[in-house]
Amino acid sequence: MSLLVKICGLSTRETLQTALDAGADMVGFVFFPPSPRHLSLEAGRELGRQAKQRALKVALTVDADDATLDNIMDALSPDIFQLHGKESVARLRDIKQRFGRPVMKAVPVATSADLAALPGYAAVADSILFDARAPKDATRPGGLGEPFDWHLLENLDLKLPYMVSGGLHADNVAEALRVTRAGGVDVSSGVESAPGVKDPEMIKAFIRAARASQDTSQELSVR
Repeated sequence: MSLLVKICGLSTRETLQTALDAGADMVGFVFFPPSPRHLSLEAGRELGRQAKQRALKVALTVDADDATLDNIMDALSPDIFQLHGKESVARLRDIKQRFGRPVMKAVPVATSADLAALPGYAAVADSILFDARAPKDATRPGGLGEPFDWHLLENLDLKLPYMVSGGLHADNVAEALRVTRAGGVDVSSGVESAPGVKDPEMIKAFIRAARASQDTSQELSVR
């Protein structure tokens, strides 16, 4: 199965174009005001048009209400909702039924105990994103540039597709994939020169590194 690479928190035409040209499978847009990557609805509409069908458009929200999701649907028409808050299993089900879009549930990880919620989410979500758990005093749940212990996922038995996020960058993405055997990787702060400021060269380097790690693992499996 081909590795999925997601570049999240895109906010300018230039960096979105870089991600598309470099071969990102998913492009993420953040609709959460405390984040330095937060987009207005109009900016989301413009970037969504630019993305067209070249990559899946992912709308990242945090405990958003129906009115907010309605507005995002109208502006971006996302292919996937990435739910990055404390949404319940019932809320996931409601969003899928109301908006008719797949949902990716972010699960914050610090210890093995954090995986206890997986069965419930796996029964409803279309995919899971494992991210580093934010400190208690953090103002947002992700995009903080810190990895979690990937070995917590080593013996994971999950039927759903899953991705890994949190503190990834071009120099460690291969190791994250080797340990977790994830089907995808998601990066935001790891391709930034400052919070919320994506760096085109870092985007290209990350995607190259992720693809190279997949090529290497395929070569090993053939041998």
